Amino acid sequence: MALLPKLASLALAVCLLASVAGARELNFSGGGATALADRLAAADNSGGLADCWGALLELRSCTNEIILFFLNGESYLTVDCCRSIRIITRRCWPSMLTSVGFTAEEGDILRGYCDADEEHADASSGAPPPAAAPAADEMVA
Repeated sequence: MALLPKLASLALAVCLLASVAGARELNFSGGGATALADRLAAADNSGGLADCWGALLELRSCTNEIILFFLNGESYLTVDCCRSIRIITRRCWPSMLTSVGFTAEEGDILRGYCDADEEHADASSGAPPPAAAPAADEMVA
C-alpha cells in the first residue's frame, strides 16, 4: 500500500520536470513597451476602449430587436442599436459581435442593414441640393 503514494509522487515529479525541461525561454526585446504603447495609441484612435465597451453594452440592450430581425424578418432596428453596430464593426473589433453570440455572417448582415439605413437617412433628411446659378443670358440688366 505504501508503494502507491510513492509512485504517484514519482509520476508527479516526472511530469513537473518534463514541463520545466520542455519550456522555452521567452524571446523578449527591449522595445516591446514602446511598441505596445504605439499599438494602444493606434487602437485608441480607431475606437476608444470605452466607446467599444459602451457600444457592446448598448448592443446587449437591443438583443431582442436583433433576434426579431433575424427570426421574423422584422426589418427595423433602432437608431441606437445601429449606432452600436456601426461603432463595433467600424471602429472596434468586428469579432466582438462573434464574442456575444452572433456569427460573422450575421454581423455582416447587421452592418449592411445599418449602413444602408444610415445612407437612406442621410439622403432623406439631408439639405436639398443647391440651386444652380442662373445663366448669364437669363440675367436682366
